[in-house]
Amino acid sequence: MAESREGDIYWHSPDMRAIIPFERIKEPRSCKQTIKKQGFTFTLDKAFQDVITTCSQIVRDYESGTWISKTIIDTYIKMHELKYAHSVETWQDGQLVGGLYGVTIGGAFFGESMFSKISGASKAAFYRLVEHLKSKGYVLIDSQYLNHHTELLGAIEVPKNTYLDLLQIAILHSCSFD
Repeated sequence: MAESREGDIYWHSPDMRAIIPFERIKEPRSCKQTIKKQGFTFTLDKAFQDVITTCSQIVRDYESGTWISKTIIDTYIKMHELKYAHSVETWQDGQLVGGLYGVTIGGAFFGESMFSKISGASKAAFYRLVEHLKSKGYVLIDSQYLNHHTELLGAIEVPKNTYLDLLQIAILHSCSFD
């Protein structure tokens, strides 16, 4: 993470880690209705740079600004080129209205950030991501922190030692996002 848009980058590993167990994820009927009503369509890895840049423009903390600095953006774009970082995009009438991005290693997806320009667009991207990860054999979704939004998606907190055990299993899986 970066301390701010211009700040130093540091490694962050919370003592309690938020994960989203696949068995806890249930796409609400209201989300399906929103997708249909809004005419959302989805792509994978088609607008990675746009997704991360838009996520960086969302101010998460009024004092420090975004944690997604230019250095982080540039690094994740390189990781995307190397097929480690991926995005899910939500479109409406040809416009990018929501999305998310994260990193994959083995059978783990590490969610980094998401944005929504229209209500429900980021949630819809999340449920498309889940469908995709399941179809490819992924076993772990790491959301790092538990907050109201991730909790609504099914996130729970686990102690670091439990997380590290789950992570060890997940990274041994051979999965491809493509």
